[in-house]
Amino acid sequence: QVQLVESGGGLVQAGGSLRLSCAASGRTFSSYTMAWFRQAPGNEREFVAGINWSTSNTEYTDSVKGRFTISRDNAKNTVYLQMNSLKPEDTAVYYCAADLTARFSLLIGKTRYPYNYWGQGTQVTVSS
Repeated sequence: QVQLVESGGGLVQAGGSLRLSCAASGRTFSSYTMAWFRQAPGNEREFVAGINWSTSNTEYTDSVKGRFTISRDNAKNTVYLQMNSLKPEDTAVYYCAADLTARFSLLIGKTRYPYNYWGQGTQVTVSS
């Protein structure tokens, strides 16, 4: 059974940092693209960052470039999102997603398709 479990969320003051982790189980994820999305109340789920299987390609939404860094440890089947210089507008539930539709892809989707596995989410709250 494929499972993605996020951790590391919490309450932090503006300007602070958090590191999110996504532990994958049920199969080997090292050959697939992984990503982080977020959803604030009343908003649609949006792409935050993605990383391809070999880490040769990463993508970020414009609002987090220079502040967030996505990385992965394929030996541990884990993906990370280091978030620095956090802003109140970063407040959202953060979701880990896996695109298991294509192995060894260089592409990183920026919409909910083609991610076919999702975690339950972890809340990040940034106070001003």
